[in-house]
Amino acid sequence: MAKHKVLLLGAHGETGGDILTGLVEDGDFEISCLVQPSSTEKPAVKALAARGLPIVVGNLSGDVNELAKALEGFDTVISAIHPHQILAQVKLVDAAKKAGVKRFVPCDFAVVIPPGGLMKLRDEKEVVHQRVWHAHLPYTFIEIGYWHQISLFRVPSGRFDYALTFDRPEVIGDGNTRTLLSDKRDIGRFVARIIRDPRTLNRSVVAWSDEISQNEIISLIEAKTGETPSVSTVSAERLEASITTAERMIKEEPGNMLAWLKMNSGQYDRSKWIRADGTLENAKYLGYLDAKELYPDLKPVNFEAFLDELVEGKVTRPYEETVLKTFVGQKGGGKERFVLRIGE
Repeated sequence: MAKHKVLLLGAHGETGGDILTGLVEDGDFEISCLVQPSSTEKPAVKALAARGLPIVVGNLSGDVNELAKALEGFDTVISAIHPHQILAQVKLVDAAKKAGVKRFVPCDFAVVIPPGGLMKLRDEKEVVHQRVWHAHLPYTFIEIGYWHQISLFRVPSGRFDYALTFDRPEVIGDGNTRTLLSDKRDIGRFVARIIRDPRTLNRSVVAWSDEISQNEIISLIEAKTGETPSVSTVSAERLEASITTAERMIKEEPGNMLAWLKMNSGQYDRSKWIRADGTLENAKYLGYLDAKELYPDLKPVNFEAFLDELVEGKVTRPYEETVLKTFVGQKGGGKERFVLRIGE
């Protein structure tokens, strides 16, 4: 029986790399990697080719008919595009329709948030969703909650510092609101199941491991380490002021990456910890299928198990290269890791 043919955009990125790993480990897919012309000489793309993965070049800003030719013959196209390029998927949708793609999975892979002005990035994703529906393109929308790997609080000894991408020194709100989390290593495992499941065609799916609060995270850290994270509390009002400040900075300087990160971090925090958008109850209210109910035999890595690995020094820091390269010298000219703090 012929293998399911998948074309993956963003396979050399953070989320795309996790998806690729899951598809490869599953073994039921014939995988090719879609890259834009500007990326063909990147070492990460060359590394994909060296693994024997076919590289398909497609220009997301070029002619849609030419892009459609690159997509022909694939059962599923999955996009794990960079967040700054979300709207480039509109042309990808049009090309997928012309190419006869049987299932399109756009770049969602985040917290369940309704559209309508709560988060700029989510509203850009909604533009892509609406284009999918306009084109009558078969689809699956997949959300995976927030990653374990970026939901940590620092402990005084610094024993977690090796794995921290962003220092989290603050609890948002009262700390009791729960949200869905996933280990990023499980993303690909869930995706492999979801994209060959007829039950998920033209549906939204949420994949997750834990529904947990900030206070519960802190309690687990205390139990595993005997240390209490040093945190302060951020009120909803202070968080909103920080978001407003970041939005103003972006209007004044659209290319300001620091402001963009602060805005997105703040909007995520507002949605997760103040509004409680990221719960399973809300996901089901919005029509999402629950991947844990669909695939009860798939046992994701829960947060406690992740903490055990963290304590043993076995966790890899996400965005290792991206964060260090982007923010070296931003804090006093040194090579220390950039720390994102609400309200700075």
